[in-house]
Amino acid sequence: MTSSIGTTMRTTLVGSYPLPAWLRAAPSREGVLDATSVVLALQQRLGIELLTDGELSRFDVNHPETNGMIEYFVRPLGGVRSAVTRTDVARFAAQPHMGFRARPAGVVTGELDEGTLDLVGAYRTARELAPGPLKFTVTSPYMLARTLLDEHYGDLRALALAIAEVLAGQVREIDADVLQVDEANVPGRPEDAELAAEVINTVLAAAPGAPAVHLCFGNYSGQRVQRGRMHELYPFFAALRADHVVLEAARHDTEDLKILGELDNLRFGIGVIDVKDTQVETADQVAARIERAVSWLGSPERIAYVHPDCGFWVLPRAVADGKIAALVAGRDRYLGH
Repeated sequence: MTSSIGTTMRTTLVGSYPLPAWLRAAPSREGVLDATSVVLALQQRLGIELLTDGELSRFDVNHPETNGMIEYFVRPLGGVRSAVTRTDVARFAAQPHMGFRARPAGVVTGELDEGTLDLVGAYRTARELAPGPLKFTVTSPYMLARTLLDEHYGDLRALALAIAEVLAGQVREIDADVLQVDEANVPGRPEDAELAAEVINTVLAAAPGAPAVHLCFGNYSGQRVQRGRMHELYPFFAALRADHVVLEAARHDTEDLKILGELDNLRFGIGVIDVKDTQVETADQVAARIERAVSWLGSPERIAYVHPDCGFWVLPRAVADGKIAALVAGRDRYLGH
């Protein structure tokens, strides 16, 4: 397998990395900094070209089972009550289309502001530690809005736009090489594609670096949560003002992904590592998945990055490290290195 693309098809991770056991056992500010340094250096040593901080800045000793994709962003906000009552849970569950989550992440009681959320500080810490180009990730305002019980705005669009403005205000000071917005909810609600794209674009427009969107169908304990189909999201893709969209493709139905070839407004990040399987891929398997993606898109130049399908936080570290090495070896195999 060969290609004339040179080195434009770069390697990266989606965002998260498995939490080191020693950090979970003895959490501290110093420990988080040490773990972040280790994760960044490991990626560079294994050949990853666009680094992430493993999202370790979101680590919360009180909630070690999650990677902070939701609560980390919404609970510090002004106008959000983080103490959730039994009545709040019942009201949240009674709303339509809330089967993806049992409890609200918080309750919106007033106008939103940034409160104590400090994405800029988290980014600057990672930037100081990173030995190379860096990606920084934030959760989509649409996804965040869907996890909240709203007692103030009374309208999903108004709530999502308010969150988007808060995030954009901080993203303007984050000069990461790539600013990635993570969205794992709209695949289950394609009828909200226009709204999701609108509020995500608000955040993307504020990014000094390359704006990107990660779209997936969920990765909770290795399970796919959302049941939508890629072709239903065509209006969402067409409306995005991003440099590239990061997609899961290692496990996804290949026929459904062929519609991506019709989009001329985007480049793509293609998932070629299955994060829902602990079997480490071979370089040949990864190279074959890249070649398959090129056949969908019509040209290798449309692939900006290759990466895992989703974050690594649910996997054992040894498995994640093996898959990172396989990702780099498979990309090099495809390029004929």
